[in-house]
Amino acid sequence: MDNLSQKIEAVLFLAGAPLNISRLSHFLKEDKDKIIEALDLLSKSLENRGIRLIKRAEEYSFASAPEFGSLARDFLKEEVGEDLSKAALETLSIIVYKGPISRTEIDYIRGVNSSFTLRNLLIRGLVLRVQDLKDSRVHLYEPSLDFLKYMGIEKIEKLPHYLEFKKELEEFSKSIKKDKEGNDL
Repeated sequence: MDNLSQKIEAVLFLAGAPLNISRLSHFLKEDKDKIIEALDLLSKSLENRGIRLIKRAEEYSFASAPEFGSLARDFLKEEVGEDLSKAALETLSIIVYKGPISRTEIDYIRGVNSSFTLRNLLIRGLVLRVQDLKDSRVHLYEPSLDFLKYMGIEKIEKLPHYLEFKKELEEFSKSIKKDKEGNDL
């Protein structure tokens, strides 16, 4: 496997979500044809492994090999059937109180990659992934209706200290904006 294929493998692994050829080309500063060749090489190198490179439209991602499909289903069933982990609760809290929010912002707040945790929350139906209207390349995470059902509340504002937190966050954001504009705090 060549160096470009290895870079693509690392980026796809870290992204935790499908990436298209244009995004890979832009980020890796390589011609799209070279990206396609490297993707083919990566796919061939994974043929006898536990994961495969999958393609949907122009997006590429990793998935478990088909022969391990039942193993993957059993693992996910067990994973989803368990109580929420500390990481899941932390991530869910960030989404609920600060969302809609991007994965990058969640990762920054937590200090770790949240891809696996977000996937788990998505599978459980506790969060939704929606397109950012300001930037179509970015997805935002927000609490789902199932989250409200799970919490036994009819609207998000019924969460403990939700309105107080939102008000403080809004005031803090305004003060940051004023500071950036050169005004006194």
